[in-house]
Amino acid sequence: MPIEKVNLSEKFALFTEPWKPKIVGQVNDCQVKLVKILGEFLWHKHESEDELFLTVRGRLTIRFRDRDVVLNPGEFVVVPRGVEHLPVAEEEAHVLLFEPSSTLNTGNVVGERTVPVLERI
Repeated sequence: MPIEKVNLSEKFALFTEPWKPKIVGQVNDCQVKLVKILGEFLWHKHESEDELFLTVRGRLTIRFRDRDVVLNPGEFVVVPRGVEHLPVAEEEAHVLLFEPSSTLNTGNVVGERTVPVLERI
């Protein structure tokens, strides 16, 4: 596989729909994903996987049952496995996710926002 750089701005320009993560890289058993977030997602948790949220553009709030963590561009938080959380963005936010390949975007909740197979861009 050739070694290529990834331009995040160019990759984010390739899609518009929020809440549909796209794969842009692989590091061992983890995937680098991009997602646009707008509005409120759903309360969920990942029983077996930690999840990193890095805000590239906009402002992302990760709600936990006991507090909120607000992420501005260039800031990230790691949500440990088993911790219930709710991503929220009042205006569109561009977010990089770093998580194991096995991670389902809706974790322990399966519904209309579940994306079982992610597109690679």
